[in-house]
Amino acid sequence: MSLFLSKYLSMLETNSVSSEDTKISSYTLSPEDIAKLEKDQKLVSEFKQNKFEKDACKNWDLFYKRNTTKFFKDRHWTTREFKDLLNESDSHKTALEVGCGVGNFLFPLLQETSLFFYACDFSKRAVEFVKQNEYYDEKRCKVFECDITEDDLMAHIPSQSVDIVSLIFVLSSIHPDKMLKCLQNIKKVIKPGGCLLFRDYGLHDYAMLRFAPGHKLAENFYVRQDGTRAYYFSTEFIEHLLCDAGYDIHQLHYVKRETVNKKEGLCVPRIFVQGKFMVTTSS
Repeated sequence: MSLFLSKYLSMLETNSVSSEDTKISSYTLSPEDIAKLEKDQKLVSEFKQNKFEKDACKNWDLFYKRNTTKFFKDRHWTTREFKDLLNESDSHKTALEVGCGVGNFLFPLLQETSLFFYACDFSKRAVEFVKQNEYYDEKRCKVFECDITEDDLMAHIPSQSVDIVSLIFVLSSIHPDKMLKCLQNIKKVIKPGGCLLFRDYGLHDYAMLRFAPGHKLAENFYVRQDGTRAYYFSTEFIEHLLCDAGYDIHQLHYVKRETVNKKEGLCVPRIFVQGKFMVTTSS
């Protein structure tokens, strides 16, 4: 376990679900939810955990092989949530999307803004789907394969050259031990005065509560049936993580939404963590 994660967990004092834990997110847990989380304490074996980590890229490649470009919807909501993406007083601004997938964030913004985009993903198959898209234009964007936890972004992007970085539903898929290094790698390419825009799964999101026993890797960290993984963040965790990585907290809050499944007659709570973090000094 990383030094950061050990420090954070010790701050919480206990791994069990308490009445205080139910207040960490913007969603109040029911007694049934609390009982389910208290009962689900057995972790996936160390052997399997190591295999999931080793096969992380392979599992996402298989995900895109099965689903191609049809799984995620285009994210037309990003300019509503992140006004920085529409601040075009400087037409030469540069953005980086970390974990671009097949371009559901990238391509709407190429049409809505004049930003130049770098975009990367560690799935080779996802990167190829982006390059095959009819809206892919090398004059407006450069996409490349990259493992953000290991590879140096400066092999593809000049140091301190990016105004805006987006990290949207990406950090949750990374092992907690590698999150700090990921954020430090990103910081190297952000200009002083630039920002990191963040959105990801929040603690006690409905997707977290749905996991059956046998899927828990660590506290708030789970594995899906297809081998991809998801961490569910509290704002406290993100605040400590980003501060340790050298960012200044500009905005950080929970976003609560409701998803309606008309076919099953369900209305379920979705909880996300959203933030804007500034880089005020050079790395």
